[in-house]
Amino acid sequence: MAVEQTAVLDALRVVKDPDLHRDIVSLGFIKNLRVNDGRVAFTIELTTPACPVKDQMRDQARTAVMQLPGVSAVDVQMSAKVRAAAAPDSTRALLPGVKNVIAVGAGKGGVGKTTVAVNVAIALAKCGSRVGMVDGDIYGPNVPIMLGINTQLTTDGQKIVPAEKYGLQVISMGFLTGDDAPIIWRGPMLHGALQQFFREVRWVDVDYLVIDLPPGTGDIALSLSQTVPVAGAIVVTTPQQVALADSRRAVAMYRKLNIPPLGIVENMSYFVCPDCAHEADIFGRGGGEQMASDLSVPFLGRIPIYQPIREGGDTGVPLMISEPDSPAAQAFMAVAERTAAQLSIASYNRPATIPLTIVR
Repeated sequence: MAVEQTAVLDALRVVKDPDLHRDIVSLGFIKNLRVNDGRVAFTIELTTPACPVKDQMRDQARTAVMQLPGVSAVDVQMSAKVRAAAAPDSTRALLPGVKNVIAVGAGKGGVGKTTVAVNVAIALAKCGSRVGMVDGDIYGPNVPIMLGINTQLTTDGQKIVPAEKYGLQVISMGFLTGDDAPIIWRGPMLHGALQQFFREVRWVDVDYLVIDLPPGTGDIALSLSQTVPVAGAIVVTTPQQVALADSRRAVAMYRKLNIPPLGIVENMSYFVCPDCAHEADIFGRGGGEQMASDLSVPFLGRIPIYQPIREGGDTGVPLMISEPDSPAAQAFMAVAERTAAQLSIASYNRPATIPLTIVR
């Protein structure tokens, strides 16, 4: 019995994207459909490589097509093409070589914001995404330390070439100053440095550009919002009330700057004793999730207190590299997957715009 392509597409409509809540046919995910003597082959092109259910979607698609009369074999390939979630406007044009800019911020210092930013960036890269990272904490550029990078930046004759490690393209003020040199700048100088990080860097096919912002609600976040279309912001907090109060201000700031909050990460959420496995809520627990609910912001996950996380930051070998299968690393991976899902949803929900000239 001959198998028609229309029958294959109809069968595939039972497979739905869990985040977009639509079937993979109407979403345009089915590519390169071929039918030959009962053998069916096609590719499912997702909106992000960081999809936690891609294997289930592949298996569900194969099962649905195999049930058609006349089908003898089904070959399903999985791929991904990340879409831009933020639209350019009259003042902020898209960055060349970058699809999505993700801000990682915190209302106060000491909550592990840079640690979360670094490990989430590596988690996205491990999923197969192309990831860049900007160390936007100009006064305290710690990303090079956490990634174990000690280098000077070079140029290709026209633009700055980012350093590379663990699958990340990285730019930091730490590459331009000595370890002990203080950076004593006013607002306009900070804005100029951030402009350079964006406009004068050779970013290559970056799906997600993660910006580690300084804590608080100051000049850097304002400059970022005025420079490029930001797809969204991750706000890092700890569970105790003194951190949550500042985190609420951070969420309010991003909303005023028209940067969508992608979600809340509760860092240092709990401690598990390595000897007895007793779980202790040193800083309280659940405050971040409750705040996310109160503010109608997605909750991206909890990160435990785990000594190797700190050790990885000090030695330049982050936990996502040193212990990728540990429960703490899997918590970072879950945050990365949920962040990518929020961006995929935003990319389908954003209004259509007329393309603008890319900033050079």
